[in-house]
Amino acid sequence: MSFESSGAYTVFCSAIYCFCLQMQGDKKHLQKDFFLYNASKVKCKSYINMREVSERFRLPPNEYVIIPSTYEPHQEGDFILRVFSEKQSHSEEVENKIEVGHLSPAQRDSKESEEEKQFRNIFRQIAGDDMEISADELQNVLNNVLKKHQDLKTKGFALESCRSMIALMDTDGSGKINLDEFRHLWNKIKSWQTIFRHYDADQSGTINSYEMRNAVNDAGFHLNNQLYDIITMRYADRNMNIQFDSFICCFVRLEGMFRAFHAFDKDGDGIIKLNVLEWLQLTMYA
Repeated sequence: MSFESSGAYTVFCSAIYCFCLQMQGDKKHLQKDFFLYNASKVKCKSYINMREVSERFRLPPNEYVIIPSTYEPHQEGDFILRVFSEKQSHSEEVENKIEVGHLSPAQRDSKESEEEKQFRNIFRQIAGDDMEISADELQNVLNNVLKKHQDLKTKGFALESCRSMIALMDTDGSGKINLDEFRHLWNKIKSWQTIFRHYDADQSGTINSYEMRNAVNDAGFHLNNQLYDIITMRYADRNMNIQFDSFICCFVRLEGMFRAFHAFDKDGDGIIKLNVLEWLQLTMYA
């Protein structure tokens, strides 16, 4: 939580431990390196496994971030943070702005790579004369390609993931995608695949929920903590790890929903109004 201090204040927190660092004017999610080079200004006296801790601090007026902590590392838990100040102060949750980077279509290279030629041939074989593929046909195309990427350690894309991909790229509502739409989709998948490989440093085929937060940011999506929690609940397994298929499915859904929102938000005020038919069409096909 970001906090602007005007003097003495008291912190009550139902977490195990709590410390406070001075901010540098950047209200974004703090990366691990931040804690390596920035010492805490104040912190609880004892790092002990207690249900509740409280401390009184006096700091010069500035902007600080208060960080509750669990006793054991890599644990997640609910907590209540209360701050009492002698003078007026302002506090807000870090990362409360929701936005996405530019959503323009990917540019096609003038020279077709060997991989793209291979895709074109596979696409023609599966699509047939109409040169369009459905979700199950897309599943065959993508999984044939993924077989050549053994380092991803994935069983391939599930049919539900491919249906979401079709919905993202299906501009005419036919339930199928053509070669150009498929090429655009594959460019997206390649970009997201690069991000996944970066965070899957041990090549386990999964990334954890903390890495997923950073991966989402790298892909151009800026969310708040509630949405990051929803992503973890929806796409992570019981060990809080996210597999490649779920990773891609999450990004497909994020991009699709942002595109749909921007399409309805014609005046750009960040607010849309839908009737029940529009709402069901949007949510049922996404």
